[in-house]
Amino acid sequence: MKTKTGRYSGYIRPFSRLLDLIIINVFAAYFSSIPIFQDFYALIISCTWFIIAANLGFYEVYRYTKVIAILNCTLKQATVFLICCLALAYFYPERYSLYAILLFTTGSTILVLGFKLFIYFFLKKYRIIFGGNFRTVVLIGKDKSIKPLQHFFEENPDYGYKLIKIFDLDHHKYEQLLESLSFILDNKIDEIYCSMSDLTSKQIDDFIFFADNNFKTLKFIPNEKQLLSLNTTFEYYDYIPIIPQRAISLDQSLHKIIKRAFDIVFSILIILGILSWLTPILAFIIKLDSNGPLFFVQERNGLNNKEFNCFKFRSMELNDEANINQVSKNDVRITKIGRYIRKTSIDELPQFFNVLLGDMSVVGPRPHMVSHTNMYAERIDNFMVRHFIKPGITGLAQTKGFRGEVETDKDIINRVRYDIFYIEKWSLLLDLKIIINTVYNIIKGDKKAY
Repeated sequence: MKTKTGRYSGYIRPFSRLLDLIIINVFAAYFSSIPIFQDFYALIISCTWFIIAANLGFYEVYRYTKVIAILNCTLKQATVFLICCLALAYFYPERYSLYAILLFTTGSTILVLGFKLFIYFFLKKYRIIFGGNFRTVVLIGKDKSIKPLQHFFEENPDYGYKLIKIFDLDHHKYEQLLESLSFILDNKIDEIYCSMSDLTSKQIDDFIFFADNNFKTLKFIPNEKQLLSLNTTFEYYDYIPIIPQRAISLDQSLHKIIKRAFDIVFSILIILGILSWLTPILAFIIKLDSNGPLFFVQERNGLNNKEFNCFKFRSMELNDEANINQVSKNDVRITKIGRYIRKTSIDELPQFFNVLLGDMSVVGPRPHMVSHTNMYAERIDNFMVRHFIKPGITGLAQTKGFRGEVETDKDIINRVRYDIFYIEKWSLLLDLKIIINTVYNIIKGDKKAY
């Protein structure tokens, strides 16, 4: 069920649209010398902007929307709008210059984004300072299921959710459910959050009926198994709704082309700019430090579980357990120079050759050695989903603290959760964010980098 607008939110989107309309036409008229009142140019570009926005969900920004999602949508909006304006200019080359089109589309988009982010961050501050633009919520479920969301509401007042009451279903479940319905009505609660795993199918249906008939926003909290196995994207076969198990962003041809082009350019820059001079230096130091080759080559599982040779600078003494036992803290197999290059992730740099060869991507789920892939596939639900896309040198899970040694099943479960989120929500901006966070973590130092 879609979130209803807040007390003042109904005015924000019309104001935002009107402001964008003014910006686009002012830039077109006064900053690019385009004769906007000829050939209905003003009307055409205005309609074009809003048609694109409607299809991309450009104005669908909610209090829980992430900044990277706003930036990603703006980039798409700007790209499509520019293409449409250039297509229009093609029919009147004597009247519209390429420079004018680029100037007004780029300038207007930047200003639109600036105002959009200003409103977004202003509302966050407004909620904290004045306590306005908030929505009252209740949580229904067992303590274990609702605790994370409870902490989120309590620790993030800038999102504008005011937690009024918790109905704990650990005790007196039936009485708690009855009390919750009357409490929601008596206190005019805006949103209801229910733990799906703590309710029967009949109780879920009852809550849906109650919310629909009392104009309440109802949202469900899935458990870990439901979260990993369900992506509620609808496909329609005629009028029949179908829910696929998950939508993979990189299944789209355009996304594949963008990601591959980025991988090639980025890997070439690293190979020419860093590896070209660093490799001879490390060859000398590694050889001086211990006997063995410069590179360590290990079979790992990649796209569609296909095995490939993964390259690394050798950081350990030659041993028979390299393809069986994962490196642990204070591992005696690690050489002196190996400890340093592992701490700084320099040992991973040769994998940019894997990227160039097409076996890996710069960003993606980290590949595991073959023996560990088989082990985790048997123990961890949805582990093999990670192989729907190419593995990466770094990944979302690694920037969230789940890199290196797997000490407990919790480590690998969380790694899989972040990997699946990345697979379903990929964007070029998300890749850039992960790369920046990876560099920051290397400079700051990661306690699991050993």
